[in-house]
Amino acid sequence: MTKREQEIIDLINREVKPALGCTEPIAVALAVAKAVEILADNGTACSNASCSLWRLTANFQIDLEVSGNILKNAMGVGIPGTGMIGLPIAATLGAVCGHADKGLEVLQGVNPDAVARARKLLADKRIKVKIADTEHLLYVKATVRLGAGKASAEYTTRKGGTEASAVIEDDHDKIVRTTFEDKILMNAESAAAAKESTGNNIGLTVKEIHEFALTADYQDIKFILEDRTLNLALAKEGLAGDYGLRVGKSIRENQKEVFGDDFMSYAMGLTAAASDARMAGCTMPAMSNSGSGNQGITVSMPVIAYALRYNIDDERLARALILSNLVAIHIKSHLGKLSALCGCVIASTGSSCGIVYLQGGDYEQICAAIKNMVGNITGMVCDGAKVGCAMKVASGVSSAVQSSVLAMRGICASETDGIIDKDIEKTIRNLGLIGSRGMRETDKMILDIMICK
Repeated sequence: MTKREQEIIDLINREVKPALGCTEPIAVALAVAKAVEILADNGTACSNASCSLWRLTANFQIDLEVSGNILKNAMGVGIPGTGMIGLPIAATLGAVCGHADKGLEVLQGVNPDAVARARKLLADKRIKVKIADTEHLLYVKATVRLGAGKASAEYTTRKGGTEASAVIEDDHDKIVRTTFEDKILMNAESAAAAKESTGNNIGLTVKEIHEFALTADYQDIKFILEDRTLNLALAKEGLAGDYGLRVGKSIRENQKEVFGDDFMSYAMGLTAAASDARMAGCTMPAMSNSGSGNQGITVSMPVIAYALRYNIDDERLARALILSNLVAIHIKSHLGKLSALCGCVIASTGSSCGIVYLQGGDYEQICAAIKNMVGNITGMVCDGAKVGCAMKVASGVSSAVQSSVLAMRGICASETDGIIDKDIEKTIRNLGLIGSRGMRETDKMILDIMICK
């Protein structure tokens, strides 16, 4: 393996990883869990058993400062294993059962006892949330204090500390600063600063992504098939249960009367079903992309659906998933992790490329698919994470299939059309400008509407 190939694989491993629950409230749970662990570990270490018992009995006071985009994407989404929505339950669960070393799967240990304790903290009004004064679109500061109570008093006497904090910036699982009392324990470079100094997406182009997907040694990239393991299981769960708006299930159950039994409805149904389950609080993880489980689902499930429908072998599927994931990562690098542009626009663009590849398409046809997608659903806004996201996911999949069909026929949106440029990289940059700069006021207006309802 060359040095450059290793860089690309390292990038995939950073951006494609399992995530349990919507990643915005999960980022909050992660910050809270880290702050609680600092309280538990600073001074005399305690056993896992005693720490777990202490966490279930201590009275925590949790103060959250979050960016507007974190708040927007956490207000209406289900929290795994709780039947509840929003930041407060995610934060209190992070306190009573979260494990920071699990990253985006911080709530892996959720159980009925933990949910009951988290609900009690909510009932006792042990949490406060406010919007942070920050330029970071992705920002969480969790400050945890020990309140009144026997367990808290005994702990304070033994260790002498009552307050800790943790800050996440720019990436959902990037903890950049921690404190205990008035002492800074860790102060790392933020993800945004690190990326600015190291080149963010390591200078990728669609051309290089295509070449890598075609030529990389299969043994080096077959790990990406974990995409299929996690997201297909989530899709099957969504079809079996009654999650959210039941978008995927409704598509599959109405295939004869409305949708037909074609590939498009099959891909839409499977992908939307995975989103249905995830956004309604299913306790199964998704394989995320660029910090988003829904984007990970949308970038992979249409490609997986094609492989299932047409008996594609594992190596070809792996190469298609590498292509789709990297295209999404590349485009996302021009927008940032959170924006007013719906993430399924980027993710479904990646899956359209994967479908083109599986159909035997070449580089020019992959570029055509990207341009067709940019010319189609660029304006889809993100109005927060919620069960309704499954409808947007289904729309993205529909557009991805349409774009791939057109691309395979040699049909491509022209550079005279809107923000499309003859050069594929300029087209992607134009999309990034729309999402990152052009829609800033839209983002603010969406949040204002949501808060004032």
